[in-house]
Amino acid sequence: MLGRRPLIWFTVCWVLGGSLAASLTGGGAALSGAALLAAMAGLALLRRASWPLAVACIAAYWIAAGQRMWVDSHNVTALTDLRNDGSAAFEAELRGTIVAPAEIDGDQVRFRVAADAVKLVGEHGSRQLNGERMQVQVKLAAQAELAEVSAWRRGSKVVLSGELSAPAAATNFGGFDYRRYLRSQRIHWQFGAEGAAAVRTSAGSRWTAASMLGFVDAARAALGERMDRLYPDLQSGYMKGLVLGITDDLDPTVYRQFAQLGLTHILAISGLHVAVFLYALGGLLRLARLTRERMLLLLIAAVPLYVLLAGASPSVVRAGIMAMLGLAAARLHKLGDGLHLLAAAALAMLAADPYMLGNVGFQLSFLVTAGLILGAAPVRGCLPAGRHRLTKALLDLLAVTAVAQAVSLPLTIYYFNAIHLLSIPANLVLVPFISFIVMPLGGASLLLASLWQPAGALLAQAAVLGNKLTFAFVNELSGRMSFRLIWATPPIWWVVSIYAALGLGFAMLGRIRNDRRAAEAADQDGDSRNLEDTDLTQPIGRESRGTMIPQGIPFIRIGMASPRRKRQTRNFLTCSAIGLTLLLWWAYHPDFRDRHAYADFIDVGQGDAILIRTPGGKHLLIDGGGAMRFGGKESWRERKDPFEVGRKLLVPLLQQRGVHRIDLLVVSHLDSDHIKGLQAVLETIPVKGVLWNGTMKASGDALTLLRKALNADIPLYRSMPGLIWQPDAHSTIELLGGASEGNHIAQVEEQNGQSVALILQFYNRRFLFAGDADVQQEQLLVEQHRRIANASRMIAAAADANPFVDVMKLSHHGSKTSTSEAWLAYWQPKRAVISVGRTNSYGHPSQDVLSRLTAAKVPVSRTDTDGEVQFRVSPDGSLARRNKIPGF
Repeated sequence: MLGRRPLIWFTVCWVLGGSLAASLTGGGAALSGAALLAAMAGLALLRRASWPLAVACIAAYWIAAGQRMWVDSHNVTALTDLRNDGSAAFEAELRGTIVAPAEIDGDQVRFRVAADAVKLVGEHGSRQLNGERMQVQVKLAAQAELAEVSAWRRGSKVVLSGELSAPAAATNFGGFDYRRYLRSQRIHWQFGAEGAAAVRTSAGSRWTAASMLGFVDAARAALGERMDRLYPDLQSGYMKGLVLGITDDLDPTVYRQFAQLGLTHILAISGLHVAVFLYALGGLLRLARLTRERMLLLLIAAVPLYVLLAGASPSVVRAGIMAMLGLAAARLHKLGDGLHLLAAAALAMLAADPYMLGNVGFQLSFLVTAGLILGAAPVRGCLPAGRHRLTKALLDLLAVTAVAQAVSLPLTIYYFNAIHLLSIPANLVLVPFISFIVMPLGGASLLLASLWQPAGALLAQAAVLGNKLTFAFVNELSGRMSFRLIWATPPIWWVVSIYAALGLGFAMLGRIRNDRRAAEAADQDGDSRNLEDTDLTQPIGRESRGTMIPQGIPFIRIGMASPRRKRQTRNFLTCSAIGLTLLLWWAYHPDFRDRHAYADFIDVGQGDAILIRTPGGKHLLIDGGGAMRFGGKESWRERKDPFEVGRKLLVPLLQQRGVHRIDLLVVSHLDSDHIKGLQAVLETIPVKGVLWNGTMKASGDALTLLRKALNADIPLYRSMPGLIWQPDAHSTIELLGGASEGNHIAQVEEQNGQSVALILQFYNRRFLFAGDADVQQEQLLVEQHRRIANASRMIAAAADANPFVDVMKLSHHGSKTSTSEAWLAYWQPKRAVISVGRTNSYGHPSQDVLSRLTAAKVPVSRTDTDGEVQFRVSPDGSLARRNKIPGF
């Protein structure tokens, strides 16, 4: 059974060894290897696999596992003592070679350096680094310095003066871990410099790999500049990504819209681009009347050059290796099947760099390609044959699109936590349109412009029209938020189970296809025979009784499939469908039986963002963080895609946690550090209602937020003291303060004293939130609560004589203008949480406030030192807490 595809099984075991060595301890990887050993020995004894293949598969597992462990053990910095030092950063001078192209983004320039030595301020000698890579970031001081960046080429020697620091680790559960990402790139330090004067470059050796790649960078830049002259601003970045794989100038909004519809694969240089390139080059070589063998050699030699020119992303490297292997096999008249070429490409890339296995692009490229090889033909075989050429082409496209979407779905859910139901129609329309019309027009316009500019410009105008149609179509579909489904990040076993169910489904569809074709062949030969009710199959070669059967269908039954075989196929296909349905349902509702309550104090820097999940599964979001901006930047300093806490941090975290809908969005007040991130939330996640303080503020962020809510027909509720809302049987929200009486919406510029204040109660555990309330509002809230408690038996019974709270979110990030002694004495919190940014310029939290908390014997959790702080309330009333950064 396994002997027909030895290379594939060898590669599978190689991937298994590398994966388990990366995710398990050494003991766990050894146990898994022992299990594989037993399994392969069993298959060999049962004659399902040959002994040489069994030994090869076991060897592949251990070689890959050993390679990964060895690479991990050697992936360390030479500056280990500095990593153990408590200091955050070190003034230093760095010497090395630029090994990655400089990327300009506003006033920031980033590149990578293979460091030879570093000299710390205060130390006499330099520390030798022997080529250790570092991430460098330079902040330009003036616009004129942009001209100097062109000299910072790959391969150049460089001396930098600045600050050496460790990359930031994730501070939220499930958040992006920049330190871990750089480690996968074998980078352990980042180096920051101020101004181009801190960077001194000189020419390096012309014949190093970095210098030669610098010439490739220059060629790509020259082609990109030519594309800029052919296309308008918005479209030039898109066409550079589509034709050249240069995505630096791609409009962020366009990219996000493509991503929402699952269309980013169009922007990745892959097999289709390589095929078009080889087809065009082959046509030119045929004009030169070269022999077949010489033409194939030239095509093989051209592939690496194209891969480098296209940016050498995992998808184009995979396609390039497969193309070279296929061309070599064709020259030797030994063409293999696609799976063997794919396996060989994967093996080559993983042997060169085992960390490639964790690359999302690598995973998607290989899995989707394998899925198309295995699944497209079976799915197409179950569709109508089609009488006309156009009908057949559309059905072929439908099969390919459906299989590609199905195979990419598990990884899309795992990594990106959202899918769009209009993705399939979008791919059906745009993939052929862009691949066979726009992309060839773009490549041809670039080529002709190199020879005669007017001819290139003429073709570019046709591509511009096509791009306008594309952008309008994508904008229309991506804006339909009701078709967008959000999924919590599933466990790995779920991803494996989904692929197993898909594989079973493809296998059964392939069996149905083979049986149908065998029956049709037998009918045509007049040789339909009734077979016994057995599972025997007869191998078919290239020819069978005058009927041509494609080679690669290894076993096809002659005549009609037996009833038993049909029944078995139907049962397996039903099991696959049921399994997929149950797995998808569970992934969409992973917490349907969870009756705990959760309060997550998300680290958004200097701001507030608290996600609440009630025992009944309702979601509340209190504020959304955001940066305060004072004055405007010069236009040249603006980033192409500036960091925005809502879009880059908050929304991804909400999606990872499976927040399909926010039942109540609480806007404590209208200051930017509490609401700016909520704009992205309203654009991405359905919101059922907004509770705010009933005032208005003349700021762009406040007006934009309220306008977005009104445009989306989201109800706005004014916070009124004394109101109580019960989201479910075990949860209560009691409003303490907010809007003034009456229906008038006042404009208030100083918002802190108008904050929405409320108490959340789950299973008799109480959480107090008061926004940025100052001492005056705190006093007013206490008086109002006492008055309402005396007037309402229900609240009085709930509050008892001592209205304590279990967790208090400190107002205004621990500012000295809040959290008075009287406030603490009234609520008697058992723990306080401060949402505050690291090294903020306001001095938060105030030492006076910390002293009051210490005097009141209230333990403190802080997002700047603890990272995200999560609380969980169990049905029995017990309260658990965990911090992202351990130690407190």
